[in-house]
Parts: sequence; C-alpha cells; structure tokens
Amino acid sequence: MSDSESDPAAQARIRALSSATRLRVLRLCAFESRTNKELAELLGLNPGTMLHHVRTLVQTGFLVAEPERSGAQGAREVPYRATGASWRSPLPGASAVLVETFLQQIAGVPPDEVDTTWLGLKLSDEHKAELEERLFALAQEFKERGPDPDGSPYSLFIALHPDLNPPAPRS
Repeated sequence: MSDSESDPAAQARIRALSSATRLRVLRLCAFESRTNKELAELLGLNPGTMLHHVRTLVQTGFLVAEPERSGAQGAREVPYRATGASWRSPLPGASAVLVETFLQQIAGVPPDEVDTTWLGLKLSDEHKAELEERLFALAQEFKERGPDPDGSPYSLFIALHPDLNPPAPRS
C-alpha cells in the first residue's frame, strides 16, 4: 500500500482533483479571485453545487479564501484564489479527467483559435525520457515566471502517450 493510499488527506486531495469542474475552477481562479456566484455563472452551474466544489478545494488546500468584500446590494462575498498546489500534484488516472476538462474548456472556443499539434514519434526509452524532461522543464519555467501583468489568459494541454495503432511494420 502506498503512502497516498493510507493517508486520508492525500486521498482527499486526489478526489478533489478528479473532477473536471474543480479543475476548471482552479483555472478560473489561477490569476483572478472569483466568488462562488461568479464561478457558478461562468460554468453554468447551480450556486449550491458550486459551493460544494469550492469547499472541497478549500478543504484540500487548492483554493484559499481572500478577504470578504461587498457585492451587489451590499451582499457579503468571499473571493477565492487558487494556491498553485495542484501543479504536478499526484493524480492517479489523471488522463481521462484532464482530457474531459480540456474538451469542456474548448467547447465554446472558435475552432480557428484552438492551435493543436499532433505528432507521431518513434522514440527510444532514453529519448522519450528526454522529451518528457524538456517539456516539463519548459512548462515549469513558464509557471515560475508568474503571470504577465498585461498578458491574456491561455491554457496549455500536452499529452504524450503510446500510439496504440502504429502502422504495420514494413517487410
């Protein structure tokens, strides 16, 4: 049994990140604080449902509440900001939820604004490890830079996987 399997807090963090909705909340709160109501409106969800997701992310350390503010008609609002703790957090079986999250995020984006690349490679174990290391290093470099104050928000999704349908070997 691994440490994460026997650690209730680790299990809670894994469960928190296993939801496409919660991953989208983290993206929405990465650079701008947002309230439960704002998040519900942005994702087209009931505020009560969104509150469950927000509380789960707060309890597991992925979101933090910022100081209260007054909203419309003086209502009390609590904005939330992503802590960045999800970056490279272990998530067994992450591929399916990440692909689902990606597809949800691009659903309303005009096709000509989604820049995609699909590349077939044939790599030795050594070159595969090099590619993974360099991709991670590049992503880490940009993550550590922090957001550009005058920048526009973008999402980056990279998937490296075995090709289950390789062409037949040439004879």
